[in-house]
Amino acid sequence: MLYRIIKPFIRIALYFFFRKIHVSYSTLYDIKGPVLITANHPNSFLDAILIGAYFKKPIHFLARGDAFKKPVHRFLLGLLNMIPIYRLSEGKENLYLNEYAFKASQKVLQNEGIVLIFIEGICLLTNQLQPFKKGAARIALDYEGKKPLQILPLGIAYNRFNTWGSTVQIIPGKPLKSEQLFLFNDRARNMRHFNEYIQQDLNPLINVPENEKPAQGTVVKFLGQIGYVLHRGIFHWLNARIISKTSNTVFHDSVLFAALLLFYPILIVIIGACAVSLFGWLSILPLLLLTIMARCIVLVKNPNE
Repeated sequence: MLYRIIKPFIRIALYFFFRKIHVSYSTLYDIKGPVLITANHPNSFLDAILIGAYFKKPIHFLARGDAFKKPVHRFLLGLLNMIPIYRLSEGKENLYLNEYAFKASQKVLQNEGIVLIFIEGICLLTNQLQPFKKGAARIALDYEGKKPLQILPLGIAYNRFNTWGSTVQIIPGKPLKSEQLFLFNDRARNMRHFNEYIQQDLNPLINVPENEKPAQGTVVKFLGQIGYVLHRGIFHWLNARIISKTSNTVFHDSVLFAALLLFYPILIVIIGACAVSLFGWLSILPLLLLTIMARCIVLVKNPNE
């Protein structure tokens, strides 16, 4: 329920956070399950947020287990259809919990749902593919649902990291039938073949977008410059704290997006309530202009900053 409620707001927030989101082959985003999406993983939770925002059907995500340590985090991430999966680097004692992740994934697929797994199993803030883990192959190989399982390779790439106002390209590939990928009687050989086949299909889908030039329109430039002055103090205060909290991690963009998604609307509501109480309903108009300025800031931002 929470997933469906916040999805429209996330789409709006993405429009203000990114300069441009290139979404290719839009008809594939209407795909019906059972589907296992195998994607690369350049930018932490932001990858899942972007992919989930554009698919019509709800998506269940396999996410790194260390984000689920606190009960409240586990509860909230569960409401957002996230399933914890653990790596060896997060402790051998947690690996047995992955049985839950694989069983939960199978349940979603058997109910004709969509599961997203980042096949590299690691995020390094790079568009370069890393060696694949075995999780995606295992989920596909163990599938026993009534309808044929489709495997959908999907590439996502950013023109830069650790910043806002970037450009992202999302390209889904051609859906594959699982029987195309498992041709042998040996399980290990099937898993290797699965990864090799997906890598061959996924590599061409990772298309790094070029840096787009700042908007040149006089009105947009003016509103962006004024908006930057008005937002600068609050934004730099928030961003400085996020940088300190996410230093030496891959979470800056994800945390900044989440913070702005929560913080900015609250700020607008507070300012609006105060303005209306003092000056009446016509004071809402400047607030609408302030929101337009927020979008203009992204459009006029220098991509080298």
